[in-house]
Amino acid sequence: ALLPYVPRVPPAALPGKLTATTFALERPHCVFDRHANASDSVWLVVAFANASAAFRNPASRAHVPCYERLPTTRSYMTLETAAAAYACSSPSPAVLRVGGDTACGHQGGRDPCNGPLPSPGPYRVKFLVMGCHGPKAETRWSDPILLRRAGSPSTINPAPTRRGSKVVIIAAVLASLGTALAVALLSTVGYRHCLGLCWGGCSGSSTFARSSYRTHHIPPALPQPLPPPSCCAPRVPSK
Repeated sequence: ALLPYVPRVPPAALPGKLTATTFALERPHCVFDRHANASDSVWLVVAFANASAAFRNPASRAHVPCYERLPTTRSYMTLETAAAAYACSSPSPAVLRVGGDTACGHQGGRDPCNGPLPSPGPYRVKFLVMGCHGPKAETRWSDPILLRRAGSPSTINPAPTRRGSKVVIIAAVLASLGTALAVALLSTVGYRHCLGLCWGGCSGSSTFARSSYRTHHIPPALPQPLPPPSCCAPRVPSK
């Protein structure tokens, strides 16, 4: 059966949606429920865009094209998943990562590998439902998916980019303003510091003047004795 579903890269902005060796793919949901049993599996077919029309569905799992033969067969199958994982009642991640398994070279081609893609492509993908007796249903092919190209070191200009005259003028003005503000700040701090020193010096000198005035060479004044009573004082008559 040919299903009307078309695989696609998520339209929303996602980190690493397209890289030099991988791409994100929307996970199908409620697509295979009426065409797959619990024992069936769903595969992802990855092919170069110019080789997708020549791809032929394998008759059984033993004939599935593996990742290691991509350079010669121009297509491979990966991400074997139980059909129940795509059912309507099954919660699942929103995206699939194609090309995210960097350990594929150590598997010896025994398992379906999801290895890094060897070139920018473009690629086309489709989902294929396979049962015990071979293919049962498939989706349409996606639109061509082009990966990011890694920049060549030879294209990098080692010389720094020359700035425009406006940028240079703005930078010079900002530098001058920064210098003026720094000088004004230092002047203010220096003035307050000197002012504190001056006030401290004046109070210190007056204290020193008062404390250095000593009178130890002048003998202290002795108390004067009271004068004796005068004999001419009138006498009070006794009663």
